[in-house]
Amino acid sequence: MAYADITFNDKNRIKRWLQKERLITALKTVENTEEMSVVCDFGAGNGELCKSLSFRFPNAKVICYEPDPSLMEEAKENLKDLNKVLFVSDVKALESGTVDLIFSLEVFEHLPPKETSDALQMINSLLAEKGKLVIGVPVETGMPALYKGMFRIFRRYGSFDATFKNVFLSLIGRPPKKRPTAEIVPGFSYYHEHLGFNWRNLLKTLQSKFENPSITFSPCSLPLLNWFMPEVYFVIKKL
Repeated sequence: MAYADITFNDKNRIKRWLQKERLITALKTVENTEEMSVVCDFGAGNGELCKSLSFRFPNAKVICYEPDPSLMEEAKENLKDLNKVLFVSDVKALESGTVDLIFSLEVFEHLPPKETSDALQMINSLLAEKGKLVIGVPVETGMPALYKGMFRIFRRYGSFDATFKNVFLSLIGRPPKKRPTAEIVPGFSYYHEHLGFNWRNLLKTLQSKFENPSITFSPCSLPLLNWFMPEVYFVIKKL
């Protein structure tokens, strides 16, 4: 099944709306940013964010970085009418210190510790002086874990992320630590399911490697509702 079919084109109306809102929120986190020369979607999926970036930054080069071959094909098809997008499947092909703004949405919840460390090192290397990084990840603990878990149970009961036990553990903030892994390409492991991810652990990692990030929740950023929001965003400046 195509990535777009389980995200932006999902049959559930609410899920489709939330997928679009997370891109809107991501762009709003940098609304006051001065004009950029190079922007990058790091882990671009089907390229939907790159489409938005090409309009948000009309004079910038937009880099679509996606290591998964099948997702890259989706991205190329989705962006075939945009001639200023650079498609990259190997981040080593990019020059260090040249990217003004990097987005990485719905990526880090899939990365085991080694891949997380490697990705952050790559991103830090790519960022230009005073560059910015926007990371967006799902909230998979507390109340969001409950309503997301019930949705998944309704769709695919018995899967790792669709059992009452695992959903309950995530609800109380103790998600399963042992998560099923696969490989995108040989030597590149990832977690397929979101369940088991804890955004607070990622925050601690970011705080140890970057300047303390600002935090925004989506689709609503009112502090009293943060506990209920399904997505969280970190905006980080390069040290």
